[in-house]
Amino acid sequence: MKASSVAAKLHSLSIRLLREARKDDARLGVTSARLSALSVLVFGGPTTLGRLAEIEQVSQPTMTRIAAALTRGGYAKRTVAPDDRRYALLEATAKGRRLLEDGRRNRESRLATLLATLSPKDLRTCNTAADLLAAALRPAGD
Repeated sequence: MKASSVAAKLHSLSIRLLREARKDDARLGVTSARLSALSVLVFGGPTTLGRLAEIEQVSQPTMTRIAAALTRGGYAKRTVAPDDRRYALLEATAKGRRLLEDGRRNRESRLATLLATLSPKDLRTCNTAADLLAAALRPAGD
């Protein structure tokens, strides 16, 4: 079996799994782009708009609009960078963290329902595969 064949399967499957997991996100009332940016803030901590745009692979003006919407909704707030007061940082609020936690719980529940259709042996195989992929994604030295 070639790595490229497995990569093609995983690529297609990961897109389908993500689509399945995100089916309930619309009920959260926040767009997927905003949820993605908020996720970076919740799990990565406060960051500049420029860095957030880079991580999310969008232009600075696009990220400015996303950040403004998150701020208006009370999901994020702007603060002054402690080490350089010329820069503003965007950080998640408690409301933003709750929204992300609710969304994550919903997505994990949907995936758990899907996984529950597998046999115990197949579920163990999926768990092993997930562990192996997580290890492969870990930066060297971690």
